[in-house]
Amino acid sequence: MSKLRLAALALTALSLGAQELPRKAGEWAIQTVDGKPIQLSSYRGKVVVLAFILTTCPHCQKTVGILSGLRNKYAPLGVQIVASAAESNAKSSVPGFVQTFHPPFPVGYNDDAQALLDFCQFARARMPLMPIVLLIDRQGVVRFQHEGHDEKFFNDQEQNFRSELDELLKSPVKKIAKK
Repeated sequence: MSKLRLAALALTALSLGAQELPRKAGEWAIQTVDGKPIQLSSYRGKVVVLAFILTTCPHCQKTVGILSGLRNKYAPLGVQIVASAAESNAKSSVPGFVQTFHPPFPVGYNDDAQALLDFCQFARARMPLMPIVLLIDRQGVVRFQHEGHDEKFFNDQEQNFRSELDELLKSPVKKIAKK
């Protein structure tokens, strides 16, 4: 195989999984079962943990459990956690999920899977593994993003969440360069 072809394949592979960080989060709305959407921008000024989940996924359930445990420490420091089910029939699945797992933060859903892929910067040809977790700073900039296949992060996710949240809470506001 030629060096040029190998380079093209490597660039294609990188483009399928690479998300630009830091980047502006943009606008995002999470639907709630009671019909009142949650606007991501309503949390401006707080550090936000935004978890996209599947309600029946054991890894997602574990992540919600860990985030639930972290909420008591971090909410008083200005951290807002929110989860969004990204699956078919999410509107009917979310109430049972909330009743079973009792997350102390809002859990809603999104119907548009393609919009989710675009928001998280995933290539259309590649379905990511769930959960997908974004950590967004007080100015609405995504500083960290993790996907279910990120074993290094998810194997010790509680400590990794703590480290990243502590970093976002103590760091001065960083501007992202305009392109």
